[in-house]
Amino acid sequence: MSAKLKFFLIVILSIFATAGAGVYIIQGQPSAPIFEATDGQTQQVTAIHQSQEVVAYPGRSDYKTIPLEKLNSSLQGSDPATLALNAFEEIASVRGTRKVEVAYPQRNQSFVTITQIKGADDSVGIKYRVEMTTFGRSLFISSPPVWQIVWAGVRS
Repeated sequence: MSAKLKFFLIVILSIFATAGAGVYIIQGQPSAPIFEATDGQTQQVTAIHQSQEVVAYPGRSDYKTIPLEKLNSSLQGSDPATLALNAFEEIASVRGTRKVEVAYPQRNQSFVTITQIKGADDSVGIKYRVEMTTFGRSLFISSPPVWQIVWAGVRS
């Protein structure tokens, strides 16, 4: 086989490999719905979305939703527990201890519950819940997944 033919085959195979990898990556990314509506219609869509949220995520029913815009930290990171603790920095300023629990109900999903315990009487003060999904991986395939906060809530 001539050198030109070998080079041509290598170029063609690399193009197909790149296209296949792009399709694989795109299929793993969730798509966000886009709504264009007037104010009245937006409120109705929001109400329907919240009621469906309670049915789809029964653990959320006990918590009051915190808008992600109000969180003062990055919404992405490599460790779910650290990411959740950074999202609620004001917990560190409250006296008492805190208990952090991380659950992985699915491979690409994590739930972090932060319980603030007040004083020596072990009374629970505030409970936070943070839900995350994997956003992808960082630079190398062997590196840990990148987590993204998708929902946060608080319960007193």
